[in-house]
Amino acid sequence: MDRQKGIAFCGLACALCSEAAHCVGCRDDGCADREACTNLKCCRSRHLNGCWECADFPCSGTMLDKVRIRAFATFARRYGVETLLDCLERNEKAGMVYHHPGKLTGDYDAADTEEGIIELIWHGNARHEEPHAPTTAQNPNAATLHP
Repeated sequence: MDRQKGIAFCGLACALCSEAAHCVGCRDDGCADREACTNLKCCRSRHLNGCWECADFPCSGTMLDKVRIRAFATFARRYGVETLLDCLERNEKAGMVYHHPGKLTGDYDAADTEEGIIELIWHGNARHEEPHAPTTAQNPNAATLHP
């Protein structure tokens, strides 16, 4: 995971993207689609860090029409980008995959609904051996990531 790439304006997890290993992310104009990206243009014109900060969230006719992307942005809106990145990093270490090899889909696409994807972000995927962060009973110094 490359935390510096962070989360795209729309909610895509640039930090986990396997499609563009040499891409610096849309925030640094690395995305090939930056000229046509409605989300990027809108956020920049409104001086927003992401769609999740917008009073009109979620809008339609953008990347937010895709349930996984909207779920990631909704999570950022509710809990913050750093918490989203913490959960994604924990899940990646537990074996969850953002993109399956050669595809633009991964383990987060297993859920059909926005709330289902948000649950995957919080709890990981049960089919992996250790999908959750250590509990405070296992590690009293562990930070709790669930609300």
